Amino acid sequence: MAGAVDLSGLKARAEQRGSGQRGAPAGGAPKSPAEGDGAPVVEGAPPPTGSFVIDVTEDSFQDEVLERSMTVPVVVDLWADWCQPCKQLSPTLEKLANESGGAWILAKVDVDANPRIAQMFQVQSIPTVYVVVAQQPVTSFSGVQPENELRSWIGQILDALRDRMPAIAQGEARAAAGGGGEAAEPVPEPEDPRFTAAEEALERGDYDAAVAAYEQILAAEPANTEAAAALAQVRFMSRAEQADPSAVTRADAAPDDVDAQKAAADAELAAGQVDAAFDRLVRTVQRTAGDDRNAAREHLVELFELFAADDPRVTSSRRALARALY
Repeated sequence: MAGAVDLSGLKARAEQRGSGQRGAPAGGAPKSPAEGDGAPVVEGAPPPTGSFVIDVTEDSFQDEVLERSMTVPVVVDLWADWCQPCKQLSPTLEKLANESGGAWILAKVDVDANPRIAQMFQVQSIPTVYVVVAQQPVTSFSGVQPENELRSWIGQILDALRDRMPAIAQGEARAAAGGGGEAAEPVPEPEDPRFTAAEEALERGDYDAAVAAYEQILAAEPANTEAAAALAQVRFMSRAEQADPSAVTRADAAPDDVDAQKAAADAELAAGQVDAAFDRLVRTVQRTAGDDRNAAREHLVELFELFAADDPRVTSSRRALARALY
């Protein structure tokens, strides 16, 4: 998760407009920003396939990004026609996407035409690129990157997700066999009714029911990492929705109030200040003892669950927590 970005608002907006008013279909390949302006064509780049590189609008965001991200990573390229660095980065991303055979999808977003998407991703400058997996941003970068670094970056993402997303291996096999063109429809995995019940509760905004459903799964399967991660997300979403903007100020004025420190950490995390949230709770652990220390530690560990285990911010804060405890 990159900075606790919340994409739910755009999803709700797309749902309200209905499928009859959605934007360009996936079959329409986008025009590269470099095309038609005299910029040189990338030598050796395969022609656009219309399947692995797509234009995305606010209306089509749910289908083309959120839903697709349940089966393959979706790389979201936020660009604009006036942005010269974008005209260097976008063609390289298109080339790599077309080479991937559908192991990942490139979703191109014109931020001028789709400002709500830019707002949802908290874009400060362009080009900015996010990776969305299972409807959540997991990593990002800004600025132009050379092709070899982009290839390595995407490769690391695919390596981390290959076991959980079979469509990645299918795309890689298709690319190895020289099978570009239309991406095969991934075979959906059977739905677990327990997860379906939890997700339906979440869609209704019933956080308590969603928490209870995930806790029931974990009671039967304590090692179910998917349920554990979802439970942490739902608990945080519930707290973040009720976050008090003055929580940080109140916590700074009462450093020994553990509840205030926990609320402030939630507010900082919801605002994308991940390091600040982690550091606050580590310091709270350092200066407290007994039940207060344990409460701060448990809250910090729960926030760790919102991120990938190998996220450098998590690994660094885990080491700091260990030093504070021992």
